[in-house]
Amino acid sequence: MSMIAKTPLPPYYAVIFSSTMSDNHDGYSEMADLMVKLAEQQDGFLGIESARDEIGITVSYWKDLESIKNWKMQSDHKIAQKNGNSDWYARYKVRISKVERDYEFER
Repeated sequence: MSMIAKTPLPPYYAVIFSSTMSDNHDGYSEMADLMVKLAEQQDGFLGIESARDEIGITVSYWKDLESIKNWKMQSDHKIAQKNGNSDWYARYKVRISKVERDYEFER
């Protein structure tokens, strides 16, 4: 993913998912792609940005906390969370933040 998400004027919310991978990557890429497609279909989803090297960081943007809660409970996302805990991640941390201000530059 190489695009910067186009988000509305604040306020909105950001879910910041930082992770390091385990040695087992079986099925990870396919599930990650599916999660993006499913998130895009969720009410309240605003956009996503992601980068991975030694540490992966994915930031998803949401209209409100209720939208984030509904995404966390989505059935396929729950399967991905289970597989992440059992197989794919050595460590992860989730942070949820309210975006009160944003600005940008584009050449």
